[in-house]
Parts: sequence; structure tokens; C-alpha cells
Amino acid sequence: MAGALIIFIKNPALGKAKTRIAKSTDDTTALSIYNKLLESTRRTTVMVDAQKYLYYSDFIDKEDKWNPLVYKKMLQRGIDLGERMMDAFIEVLSYHDKAIIIGSDCIYLTKDIIDQALEALDHHDVVIGPAKDGGYYLLGMKHTQMDLFLNISWSSGQEFKQTLSKVKGKGLSYFLLETLNDIDHIEDWEEYLLS
Repeated sequence: MAGALIIFIKNPALGKAKTRIAKSTDDTTALSIYNKLLESTRRTTVMVDAQKYLYYSDFIDKEDKWNPLVYKKMLQRGIDLGERMMDAFIEVLSYHDKAIIIGSDCIYLTKDIIDQALEALDHHDVVIGPAKDGGYYLLGMKHTQMDLFLNISWSSGQEFKQTLSKVKGKGLSYFLLETLNDIDHIEDWEEYLLS
């Protein structure tokens, strides 16, 4: 099979979801917002024409709202985000010619942008969707580029810059998607509700 979509999510739990939002509000509000982000991610991805792999942070939930006939349920493995993403790409790219990974923080992500990313990999080695906070909301590749996951300052706002520098350093061709905003703070959520 050709294209694959990897989706990373955290198991939704009180006190563990959207902790930066919880600091400005409370755990219940943060979990409620996170569940809305998960629902948005489900609606956006269900129609994508690719094999979908859903990677949970803590355990595989067989009873949640993610249809197991649509999403192949997997478990994240690794010490940090980089290791977990690298492990997922190694696994998925052993079955597919190209793969992209997303999380569930970018409520502005659309099916069209995901389709554009998968299509871009037909002509480029890497595709990146930059986030306004300096990270990225999407990363795609045809071969696991391990350097892109190692020695990156995760949660620093430097992830996109550092990743792009490594891509250029390796001489890889790349395609940049439009810059979108992640929902990391209550202000991000409020801005989305007003949009």
C-alpha cells in the first residue's frame, strides 16, 4: 500500500490532558477541550484515503470512539517524543511507500492539507507543516530519516527550525505546508472559537 497516516494521541485522562490549558483554567476544562480536539481529528482524518495508524500514549483503548475498522490501533514506544515518532515511522514505512504523522493539537488541520502532504511526498523527500509556536503539526517522509528525531529540543518552540536545518543539511528535497496554529493555551482555544 502507498500512503499511511500516523496519528499520535494522548489517552484522555483528567489531570494529564492539555496541562498548559489546565494551568490557566482547571483539569476538567482542559480535558473537555482535549476531547473536542480528538473529535475534530477523527472527523478530519476518517475520510483521508490512506491507511490510518492511531498511536496511543499509554495504552490501546479498544472501547473508545476510534473505529478499529478505520484506525489500526498501536502503542507509542520510546523515551521522548522523537524516539516515539521515529519508532512509528520505522514500523509504518516497513509497509508503506510514504507516511505522514500528525498529533491532535491542530484543530485547523483539514483533509485537504493532509491530502496535499501525501501528494507532496510523490515529488519530495520530506514534507513539514510548521506551527505558529515554532513546532510543527505535520511531518512526512518516504524513508525514516532518523536524524530528524534525534537531538531536537522538544517543546521548545525550536522544533521546526531545527528539523528544517537537518533536512537542508542532508540535502533532502522538502515541501512546506501552510503555517497553522496549535491549541496549546486557553488563548489559542478562545481564538479558535472566535474564528
